[in-house]
Amino acid sequence: MADGARIRSIVPDWDDGVAAQAAALLARYRDYDGLMIVRAMIEREFAGRIALVSSFGAEAAVLLDLVARVDPTIPVLFLETGKHFGETLAYRHALAEHIGLTNLRDIRPEPADLAAHDPDGTLHARDPDACCAIRKVWPLETALDGHAAWFTGRKRFQTAERGALPAVEAADGRIKVNPLARWGAEDVERYYEARGLPRHPLHAQGYLSIGCAPCTRPVAPGEDPRAGRWAEQDKTECGIHGVAEGT
Repeated sequence: MADGARIRSIVPDWDDGVAAQAAALLARYRDYDGLMIVRAMIEREFAGRIALVSSFGAEAAVLLDLVARVDPTIPVLFLETGKHFGETLAYRHALAEHIGLTNLRDIRPEPADLAAHDPDGTLHARDPDACCAIRKVWPLETALDGHAAWFTGRKRFQTAERGALPAVEAADGRIKVNPLARWGAEDVERYYEARGLPRHPLHAQGYLSIGCAPCTRPVAPGEDPRAGRWAEQDKTECGIHGVAEGT
């Protein structure tokens, strides 16, 4: 953003202790994924110190259900940007109730940040990176205080940039766990069917990756699953999976 970079209390990715811990965990659980690694992280490695960050998007129910099967009281952090589809907000409550999650937390941007940098709510059209920083990256940094690790639902098949995604990694002074990294689209579909999980209502309309409404469109047949995110822009991630610059 125009008036400089802002990074709140981030420990660099190269922090030796966290990087070494991630490498050790990756070696220890090299053959784990899905429910096995979720259980290991919640019960063995980070008891009481791990959260799940979820968009409640097109494939989110899989990881949410896996976590609920181990511990439904795990903090589930939802970045309430104020720009979500109404369908996403309704789905969030219905899905949490369906699978029994009891600790859903809405994480909102600071009113002062919005007033200073997006008073009319149109920043997404002028500077989507800055909008994501204010509405997602900065609030999440604060929400993760006190947590040593967090789960994400990222998968290698989703984009070329995620093609080498590890199950465990070091990021911003914490451990990030990606239990579904090695899952393919067919694995996701099988899990939905086996567990009888409800779909996001926009999935049937071609929304294969769902974020904020102004920056998401349906995906055409044969397109990358995330092609509908920030379409026609040189942007593929919101910034929470890397240090983003902002005000």
